[in-house]
Amino acid sequence: MGYPETAEGFMIHDHKKWSDFKKGEFKLKKFEEHDVDIAIEACGVCASDLHTITGGWGDAPLPLCVGHEVIGKVVKIGDKVTNCKVGDRVGVGAQIGADLTCGNCKADQENYCPNSIDTYGAPYPDGTISQGGYSSHIRANDYFVFKIPDNLESSIAAPMLCAGLTVYSPLVRLGAGPGKKVGIIGIGGLGHFALLWAKALGAEVYAISHTPNKKEDALKMGAKEFICTKEKGWNEPYKFAFDFVINTADAIDQFNLDDYFSTLKVWGKFHMVGFGDKPIPTLMAQQFAGNGCSIGASHIGNRPEMEAMFELASKQNIKSWVETIDVSEEGCKTALERLEKNDIKYRFTLVNFDKAFGKRS
Repeated sequence: MGYPETAEGFMIHDHKKWSDFKKGEFKLKKFEEHDVDIAIEACGVCASDLHTITGGWGDAPLPLCVGHEVIGKVVKIGDKVTNCKVGDRVGVGAQIGADLTCGNCKADQENYCPNSIDTYGAPYPDGTISQGGYSSHIRANDYFVFKIPDNLESSIAAPMLCAGLTVYSPLVRLGAGPGKKVGIIGIGGLGHFALLWAKALGAEVYAISHTPNKKEDALKMGAKEFICTKEKGWNEPYKFAFDFVINTADAIDQFNLDDYFSTLKVWGKFHMVGFGDKPIPTLMAQQFAGNGCSIGASHIGNRPEMEAMFELASKQNIKSWVETIDVSEEGCKTALERLEKNDIKYRFTLVNFDKAFGKRS
């Protein structure tokens, strides 16, 4: 059938064959007055994509096209769209819909809307399943479409739409800025952004990792010090040091959480954005009593935070550390298999969509 009723994408059909991408056609939701159609030119590869296609987060509706760090050119807008026009370069992150009428939405908390729609793998009211950005086109509600600053290349900006926002939001909500000491656990796709943003916001930032060979990179990203958790007693010099810690690692089941909690100031917070496939270890209330610390988590961020993040990146010329791969069946396979092996520094962006899908309009 083809666009505008359908789009093409690289899709997974079986969780057991999670890197076996096949090019196929899928249905787009009915076009409505607040919708924006985007011809995709770049899409970041997120750990969420991997957790989804492997079934690590549970069964997903298959076949499925993942990808929620999408940048491309606007090719069609609905009658009530005012924040972009045909020809604009825009992005879409991990959320593509919400009711926009509930209390959360009205309070700029649309990322916690009970009727939120994820960019891929979520049902629309008409039953259509949302499909992601390893594809020719994406159709999005205009509230979740963002203009990309001219001085940020698409391959650099794409990973900011999910990974960047996911750490930017808790950093600003927890008060990262001058006079604050912040610890970042895990120097990967999320963690490298957390270092970049925390430094740019004016905080004193410390990289916490079990991988010693990431020290040089972490210092280049803005860390004042690199703390290697493989060393016995690593936490001793940092007890009561940090106002809060952002955990970007998805292996919390392997942590001795008491060591991490001990690095927090009184009433400090251990905040998680890395979501693994396994549960958090059993915790006792007494483990929080030594400094009155708490543990929490967050989900992406809101529209004002996305806009502020891109403004910060543009003004301070902050660049994602990315490797580009041509989008194709083989390219998607390579990216996800390397991500699964942690063979990445520090983010993949799929590019050259015209080669895969032709010139689109």
